Amino acid sequence: MIRLFFSALVLMAAQMVSAQLTENTKYLGVGAVNVLDTYLSPEEYKGTEIRFMDYTTRYRDERKWVRTLIHHASINMSHNRADNNNEMGGMYTFQYQWRRQWKPMPALTLQGGGGVDANIGFLYNTRNSNNPAQARMSLCLSPAGSAAYDFHIGKRPMTVRYDVSVPLVGVMFSPNYGQSYYEIFSRGDYDHNVVATTIADMPSMRQLLTLSTTFKKTTLSIGYMGDYQQAKVNHLKNHTYSHLIMLGIGWRFRKIRE
Repeated sequence: MIRLFFSALVLMAAQMVSAQLTENTKYLGVGAVNVLDTYLSPEEYKGTEIRFMDYTTRYRDERKWVRTLIHHASINMSHNRADNNNEMGGMYTFQYQWRRQWKPMPALTLQGGGGVDANIGFLYNTRNSNNPAQARMSLCLSPAGSAAYDFHIGKRPMTVRYDVSVPLVGVMFSPNYGQSYYEIFSRGDYDHNVVATTIADMPSMRQLLTLSTTFKKTTLSIGYMGDYQQAKVNHLKNHTYSHLIMLGIGWRFRKIRE
């Protein structure tokens, strides 16, 4: 009887205490960028982008839902076709996602769900004297998913992983065609500057393909990121197409939570 009583106590304690597994990878990427913003110039600008990305996944052993938190910070320099003008841009993006996890086979892990993308940034044209800069702000609901496959090369464990997210609906800030920032912020002349967006007028996608291997508790990754962000609102077009080689280093740790 006493043994049964203590067994019940141990079972209750195990149910109250769970382990949260956290996987974090920090990436540094560099590559080509193509930028267009017709508020500043009708020309496309091409150049180089540098990006830092912090990718965190958290889940408990007993749960099939995982939380994903992704931070992007990027800066780019680009020039026009005549090479007589430059643009400089910067962007910070935060993605918070809930994903359902499946394992159809031991080596394959699938995740699907969605979350929120928040973006804030700028684009500066070095030649413009009137309205030389453009602000970038948006908030979107984005479906997201991933697929990861584990295999070995010799005795070395390897993982190939693909992540993708697509903004579905949201809101973004944009001046209207011919409207200056002085009119918006100094005179308070609102002209449809907070715009509702859908995938129809903001067809964008962000994808990441990586190959990783683990040495004890450290994971090294190399991959490709394709980030294609574009919109057509208020009679203005803008896009930023990024093609980046990503190098990452990551860690996995387990934390007991009550």
